[in-house]
Amino acid sequence: MAWHRIKALIIRHLYLYKRSFPRIMDIVFWPFLELLLWGFLSMYLRELNLPGANIVSVLLGAVIFWSMLNQAQRAVSVSFLEDVWEKNFLNLFVSPLTLSEFIVSRALIGIIQIIIVGTVSAIAAFILYQFNILLFGFALIPFVLELLVFGWTLGLFTIAIIFRWGTDAQIIAFSLLFLIQPFSAVFYPVSALPETVQWLAYMLPSSYIFEGMRQVISGGGFPGEALIWASAINLIYLVGVTVLLYFVFNKVKAMGRLLKMD
Repeated sequence: MAWHRIKALIIRHLYLYKRSFPRIMDIVFWPFLELLLWGFLSMYLRELNLPGANIVSVLLGAVIFWSMLNQAQRAVSVSFLEDVWEKNFLNLFVSPLTLSEFIVSRALIGIIQIIIVGTVSAIAAFILYQFNILLFGFALIPFVLELLVFGWTLGLFTIAIIFRWGTDAQIIAFSLLFLIQPFSAVFYPVSALPETVQWLAYMLPSSYIFEGMRQVISGGGFPGEALIWASAINLIYLVGVTVLLYFVFNKVKAMGRLLKMD
């Protein structure tokens, strides 16, 4: 694995943002707009004097963390699709570039995007709604790391599916998160789900993160058990999806189907 090739891919991707306003909107404007929407709703709900934890903190924290997960996933899957759409995919893999270097570069881009989204959202939430994301304390770091890893895993899974079934499966890059959101307990606890589907929530590391977030906000202390479960599930999924991706890539490459990706 060569760092100079990874660095070249990252710089190339960053230059695309310099020349594309829609790309900037994707990582700044849309998360900000979503924050406004849920922020206004949470302010209204607070005026209703609903019992329980601070509804503003619960909703705004959920929105910010979900935006981070979304960016981590899209940094891997959508950036891969952009190379396919621009007919640049084969140009990359006829070079000495390896699949490992490609994956690492996309993962690092995900870190950059998640930092930007998290920073912009946190500043906006503090200015508009006096919500301080630092209220999560030390738990903020593992929260973000677990969401980042889960986003990478979803992105790699998407790439594996597209390698296997071609660009006809590209819709999964945009819909996968929406499919798992109802079971991730983003805006409500797992207990709010029907008992018949709660097991699905417990199979997602994201549900433990959002449950842990609400535990911190309600004064329940550091969510150590939730983070342990999230880490264990993340590790299993990441290893499994990575093995799947390499298997599918090597099989598609051996069959000469990489030529059809463009």
